[in-house]
Amino acid sequence: MSIDHYENFPVASVLCPPALRPPITAIYHFARTADDIADEGDAPAEARLAELADYRAELLAVAAGRSPGERWARVFGPLQAQMQRFALPLPLLIDLLDAFAQDTRNPPYPDRAALMDYCRRSADPIGRLLLHLYGIHDTAALRRSDAICSALQLINFWQDLSVDGPRGRHYVPVADRERHGVPLAELVACRDSPAARALVRELCGWARDLMLDGAPLVHQVPGRAGFELRLVVQGGLRILEKIAAMDHASLARRPTVGAPDLPVLLWRALVMRAAR
Repeated sequence: MSIDHYENFPVASVLCPPALRPPITAIYHFARTADDIADEGDAPAEARLAELADYRAELLAVAAGRSPGERWARVFGPLQAQMQRFALPLPLLIDLLDAFAQDTRNPPYPDRAALMDYCRRSADPIGRLLLHLYGIHDTAALRRSDAICSALQLINFWQDLSVDGPRGRHYVPVADRERHGVPLAELVACRDSPAARALVRELCGWARDLMLDGAPLVHQVPGRAGFELRLVVQGGLRILEKIAAMDHASLARRPTVGAPDLPVLLWRALVMRAAR
């Protein structure tokens, strides 16, 4: 994930084992390029979907052993090499492309199950790919990875309400919005209200529970990568704290986590480590 779009993807991090930096970087460039196709520029949705279809066809071609074409050679050349070296699961890469294609349509999400299905394809594959690289395949670890990744995706949604609404991206499930009496027009206009804050409070609680459910995974991932995962988990929880500190008014402004938060994150990560 890029610095802008994929804040939680450890791309070539100093905490990442050197042997795993090439596959992680290759996955990053694959996902970043697809995200840019789906989300950048002014092309209509039909054109973006057509380009994503070409991108998917290129993925299937290199997975079958054919040489990358010229158009995305800088993406699929390295990715093909890492797919062959580490046997990267092709279905997880396809899931990412399906999620990016869904983004071009900006569909409404009727309930939490529909939104979680999107997270299953947009976020969970990243965690599963990383676990694959670390040789971790047991069911409990995969479930916890999915919980962390989906929680991070949800936290990003609730953090970005003031940004996504005007862009026509609406990730708040319709059922939750209607239960709190918050019309879609208020999200589009980023109109803060007591009802909107109650809605955000409940959504943040959902994300927090999901994150805590997955957090024990930090004690299963080895070495420096495990410590980085602790920082990722604590970073997500810290954003939720920032939203709570502003009384859940993230429709009004976007909370951020920066350098001043680093000592708190490091300490909390160490505490997680000591609790093992």
